[in-house]
Amino acid sequence: MSKLYIVPTPVGNLEDITLRALRILKEADLVLAEDTRTSSVLLKRYEIGTHMEAHHKFNEHKTVEQIRDRILAGSTVALISDAGTPGISDPGFLLVRTCVEAGIEVETLPGATAFVPALVDSGFPCDRFCFEGFLPVKKGRQTRLKALAEEERTMIFYESPYRLVKTLGQFIEVFGPERPAAVSREISKLHEATHRGTLQELYHYFTQHEPKGEIVLTVKGGKDYETDRAGREEETSF
Repeated sequence: MSKLYIVPTPVGNLEDITLRALRILKEADLVLAEDTRTSSVLLKRYEIGTHMEAHHKFNEHKTVEQIRDRILAGSTVALISDAGTPGISDPGFLLVRTCVEAGIEVETLPGATAFVPALVDSGFPCDRFCFEGFLPVKKGRQTRLKALAEEERTMIFYESPYRLVKTLGQFIEVFGPERPAAVSREISKLHEATHRGTLQELYHYFTQHEPKGEIVLTVKGGKDYETDRAGREEETSF
């Protein structure tokens, strides 16, 4: 039966893909890729010759109804992004919503996404967290940050290496210089690294060391941080 598959792809290491994902990509009638040049590397690695077409934020509004109609006509379509799970800070939501509204079966495979390893690796509580993705670059950025000032859960952000230092400076203004945080970069790639410390310490480090690669910024929740600090102060007060 025709359907839409949402297929996660590796965020770095090409081995981080499931056997089921490879089977779906081989069996699908069409693979929709955020960038066909990027995805062709993955498909060639695993000798997958399925026809690919581009589906990205610049054309998805124009093509989503055509894709819906192709699935309704009997095609099985697999949607992938450049890296990670489609729909998580990548194109995917609009197509999924359109297919759901049309009564098309949508099946999302489990798989790679950058923020999960960064969250666990940070050492901060993982039982409750909020994923903020990319903050607005200009309009609405300060409003969003102010709304998070009292957030008690661990917070996760995606950020460009070119804006990281500026963002850390803004976080210091909102969350305070002593708030613990972690910067994870190049997850699952050769130069993967996680730097932990206070926002102030991370700001100083990346001011002196130019950040490179894809970045996930994890910030400890406010209440949890305050509780930990109160506990440390109590322990050292004797």
